[in-house]
Amino acid sequence: MTGGAAELADVAVIIPVLNAARTLGATLASARTMGELIVCDGGSSDDSVAAAEAAGARVVHGARGRGVQLAAGAAASTRPWMLFLHADTPLDDDCRRAVADHIALPGAASHAGFFKLRFDDDAWQARALERAVALRVRLFALPYGDQGLLIHRSLYDAIGGFKPLPLMEDVDIVRRLGRRRIARLPAAVVTSAEKWRRRGWVRHSAGNLMCLGLYLAGMSAERVARLYGR
Repeated sequence: MTGGAAELADVAVIIPVLNAARTLGATLASARTMGELIVCDGGSSDDSVAAAEAAGARVVHGARGRGVQLAAGAAASTRPWMLFLHADTPLDDDCRRAVADHIALPGAASHAGFFKLRFDDDAWQARALERAVALRVRLFALPYGDQGLLIHRSLYDAIGGFKPLPLMEDVDIVRRLGRRRIARLPAAVVTSAEKWRRRGWVRHSAGNLMCLGLYLAGMSAERVARLYGR
């Protein structure tokens, strides 16, 4: 790793949560070498806050909604770099190394980074979806929030940060970054496939695709959220 410890000390890991106690502890533990851990709670009724505090994270309380929560976490951060993660997406050694190496690059502050996506499931549907995600990213430069977002404070502020959207907050910020200011980091995060297993691989993926299509066609994120009960 290129000066790994020094680079990672400059990173705040920011995680929005809502009843995520089951996975949050492992994700926070995987980020313990980072400089700052911030959990943005949207009103959890489970042990999410307790899990965050036990892991040494700072808890920011606020309104429910990923866009609102992520913006609150960024506002609370004191580090020059921010890594936005989902609560069910822990980091491994390769991910931490990729973060440190990106930060060490000349001019790194002008580019954001994201990870390749893998699912914690051996089903063929998981492999097919991973390939579909890779294709979406390659063709349209649209990584989702479950792929993480590593961004310097100066770039985050320059593009206006996260907007208070009920969903599509990840698509919104990536579109404002644009293809030339975002790049895939040379590592993969493994995220939970629980939602796909519970709702069905085809049904859940089709719902996500429909939401994206409506949003890109001009429907507001608020209306998309109402239509799909999110």
